[in-house]
Amino acid sequence: MHYIADLATLEGKEITLKGWVANKRSGKGLEFIVLRDGTGFCQCVVSEENAEGNSFSNANGLSLENSCELTGTVVKDEKQIGGYELQVTNVVVVHKGEEYPIQKKEHGVEFLMDKRHLWLRSKRQWAILRVRNEIIFAIHKFFQEKGFMQADAPLLTGNACEGTTTLFATDFYGEEAFLSQSGQLYGEAMAMALGKIYTFGPTFRAEKSKTRRHLSEFWMIEPEMAFYNNAMNMDLIEQFLQKVVKDVLINKKDELELLGRDTAMLEKVSQPFPRIEYKDAVKMLRGEQEVNGRNALQVLADDIKTLEAEKVEKEKEIEEREVTVNDSNVKKGVRNFNQNKIDTLKNDIKEIQEKLENLPQWIESAKNFKDGEDFGGSDETVLTKLFDSPIMVFNWPAPIKAFYMKELEGDSNYVKGVDVLAPEGYGEIVGGAERETNAEILKRKIIEHDLPMEEFEWYLDLRRYGSVPHAGFGLGLERLVSWICGISHVRESIPFPRMYGRLMP
Repeated sequence: MHYIADLATLEGKEITLKGWVANKRSGKGLEFIVLRDGTGFCQCVVSEENAEGNSFSNANGLSLENSCELTGTVVKDEKQIGGYELQVTNVVVVHKGEEYPIQKKEHGVEFLMDKRHLWLRSKRQWAILRVRNEIIFAIHKFFQEKGFMQADAPLLTGNACEGTTTLFATDFYGEEAFLSQSGQLYGEAMAMALGKIYTFGPTFRAEKSKTRRHLSEFWMIEPEMAFYNNAMNMDLIEQFLQKVVKDVLINKKDELELLGRDTAMLEKVSQPFPRIEYKDAVKMLRGEQEVNGRNALQVLADDIKTLEAEKVEKEKEIEEREVTVNDSNVKKGVRNFNQNKIDTLKNDIKEIQEKLENLPQWIESAKNFKDGEDFGGSDETVLTKLFDSPIMVFNWPAPIKAFYMKELEGDSNYVKGVDVLAPEGYGEIVGGAERETNAEILKRKIIEHDLPMEEFEWYLDLRRYGSVPHAGFGLGLERLVSWICGISHVRESIPFPRMYGRLMP
């Protein structure tokens, strides 16, 4: 059996491809079929003159997402997808089926989400999932090559890791249990046994949030390292992200191009990440401290002017294209092309308008940000606008961080936590910290966070028997996929998203 991904090694050979019709158009005595087989897309040309038996009529009868087998000769053609096409002589219809519900037109998000099981077949979703797979492979490769062991944390737990308000409760043989928010606490126990470990699995958060950054079920990568402090932790995070992004840029160039991803910002990930204390980040956000001559509030004001100018340009282009669309003397194909461009421009304007409505609010939020508060999504976006790469914000106020983070020497109001904020508005993708090793301080923190002490006795044991400095972090896979792919909503970064209000399909 042959696959589209292997066509470069099959030039001049007669082969059979098996797949689905991703697109089709007809010409005089010709049928042009874009076939997809999971590994890629290939234009397959069926000529009435060269087709055998009923093959041409079979090709003519194919429609979107019909399955078929196409036999022909592989020919090099740089203009085609992947650089090759198939000159077809034989067409076998495997299954015609009903009319495919997702057509070549604009569909609403809810419709596409209801048809997620079919939407996955589109070129865009195909590319995203292939990038996701590359990221997963790169993650395992990075940690395995650095001597980490993958160790699995339980998904059913008897205690909360980061508070009790965002837990999914379930019945565990008559006892209340929860779907895991994080494998970190168990990761710490395994690091005390194995030295350097990472967990990689699904985690759950019951926040009733419908923002573009939130899922109720998502995958987390959580390394935990014995004898690490937070500076070493930050070094590892930086190396990790740099390696994963580099691998994707090398191995998934075509997919990123298909997604229309501008990789300029991703390529800057190879440079050192700025490390900024929380106190300084607050000053930068409020416009009280500049970064290389750039002021956060002025950057936002400049953004408004730029967006207003872009909106005017796109509105003008729509007017010009509408003249062509409304001209009955113009060929239908040309009119359809311009109408599609108009639809795209209207979507662009809609996004610009949304940003124009948000930016004044972001300016006010940044101006009035209070020291000691956590950064919201807009605050993270504003901060990253001042830099060309991801940034690390560290030494956070203790009240807004988890109970297990180690207090800063000499100032218990702050903890040795670190958040990595991705550029381009993608916000927090990594949260990490050096872990508190003092059992008495941990007990106090557990009480302060109103957590049940008895549920954490096993965790306190880790401090009673051979405690060592240790640190770790957690990275949300779907947020990383979203940033690398340049997609606006995290729901497209996982095959079947589970989020507030969405349990099917």
